[in-house]
Amino acid sequence: MRITAAIAVTAAVFFLNGAGCRRGPETGVIFGEREIRVGEKTVTVEVAITPAQLEQGLKYRPSLPEDRGMLFLFSRPGRRSFWMKDTLIPLSIAFIDGEGRIVGILDMEPDDGAESHRPGRSFLYALEMNRGWFEKNNIRVGDLVEVGRRAAE
Repeated sequence: MRITAAIAVTAAVFFLNGAGCRRGPETGVIFGEREIRVGEKTVTVEVAITPAQLEQGLKYRPSLPEDRGMLFLFSRPGRRSFWMKDTLIPLSIAFIDGEGRIVGILDMEPDDGAESHRPGRSFLYALEMNRGWFEKNNIRVGDLVEVGRRAAE
């Protein structure tokens, strides 16, 4: 399934309109916030949609509160790589297809960006959480992620 630019813009408006916002440290990049459902767990995520947000991610953050993360939303499915350059905290990442199913989960350690992390399958969303969060919460490949819920305002 191919997502058009109009759908991507609509998704961006949906995720950012009326959402809480958080500014990334040292960079000034602002992220919208949403609640999403991961398996049976509800978490608050910052949403990365724009090129600046997608590039910034969780770089330079000294910590990430429990049950909080970052959701990367892409305009179409693809086989992308993530790296940990300038990321200070160990993370786990779930790769999610267009149907909301987790297609891969990887652990990532801070490094100089030399290591590339990809699931080997196409995905539309990626969810970064503190390292070990998915295992701790019994979230596995095949579980559903509902990305359309709005955060309580």
